Amino acid sequence: MKEEKKGSRTGYSTGACATAATKGALLALLHRQPVGEVEITLPLGQPARFSIVQCEIGPIEATCGVIKDAGDDPDVTDGATIRATVSFIETPGAVLLEAGEGVGRVTQPGLGLPVGAPDITRVPRKMMTEVVEELAAAQLKVSGVKVVLSVPGGEEMVKKTELIRLGVVGGIGILGTTGIVRPYSTAAFRAGIGVAVASAAARGYRHLVITTGGMSEKFARRTIDLPEGAFIQMGDFVGYALDQCAKRQIERVTISGMIGKLSKMAKGKMMTHAAGSDVDTLFLSHIAGECGAQAEVLAAVKGANTARQVAEIVQAEGIASFFDRLAQKVCDAGGRHVKGALVIECLLTDFEGNVIGKGSTGR
Repeated sequence: MKEEKKGSRTGYSTGACATAATKGALLALLHRQPVGEVEITLPLGQPARFSIVQCEIGPIEATCGVIKDAGDDPDVTDGATIRATVSFIETPGAVLLEAGEGVGRVTQPGLGLPVGAPDITRVPRKMMTEVVEELAAAQLKVSGVKVVLSVPGGEEMVKKTELIRLGVVGGIGILGTTGIVRPYSTAAFRAGIGVAVASAAARGYRHLVITTGGMSEKFARRTIDLPEGAFIQMGDFVGYALDQCAKRQIERVTISGMIGKLSKMAKGKMMTHAAGSDVDTLFLSHIAGECGAQAEVLAAVKGANTARQVAEIVQAEGIASFFDRLAQKVCDAGGRHVKGALVIECLLTDFEGNVIGKGSTGR
């Protein structure tokens, strides 16, 4: 048997788990018997089996729980219990999906759901509705079915995600498009950037700040006074983030980061992951030369081990214009990438959050 590569084990989305819990609870309510395992069909057609870790049958409702297994993905919901409580309601044919404890509600436009609705996205809604319509076809002729989803601890979990910034409050979302979670999916990260930009645009924001990470965002907030939803962490995906901003007709974007990532952007790298884009100290020495650095300084910059060391060398020599020039090159590279579709600014900070360089394509 082929050994599974370490770190590659897939898991299931909250949407798939919620569908399994819904199926278990509905079967328990219909047949008045505990359910220990269910099988569902994932959106791409493959079957998946889930153990039911909790099954409670009351006079008018039944509740089942499924443990979320995210595989090797570092998902904050890994190990959470996704519960569904199913009951019958008076409206024939209706299938209502509601948020209970630990499941978020949408408070801002731009997420593809009405404001005030539970944060249960389209595919999980479809999966759960189809399960109910299949299993309770006869019952739906005389009554409706209400499904209340809950995730104990979800209010704390959501604080470790980007959902609050996007306008989801009270808990996590019931999400997923394939039902399967793949470890550190770059596609999922990219998709998250797209959702964040779309949400900001829907709220009418025309100036966004895209940052290389949480620390860069913290530093940017000290200088830039914008709503929380206008700050988006792009990670290594600067090119994709700029593309999404141009697509949504954002007028102005501020790129905020520190010298390591920004030195790659300045050279025109629109994907800055270390594995495919090392810091080019020769490039940085050329910038120092443009700022009048002497030969011995250029040699030191060229021989530096890290971008941070380059910054220390330049600062020790008092070449302040180096950082503005670097920031301007970031702006120019970004401007070329989007063909001038928006104004690009750059905020370069040191590792204490002090602004040491600025640039702008301006208009």
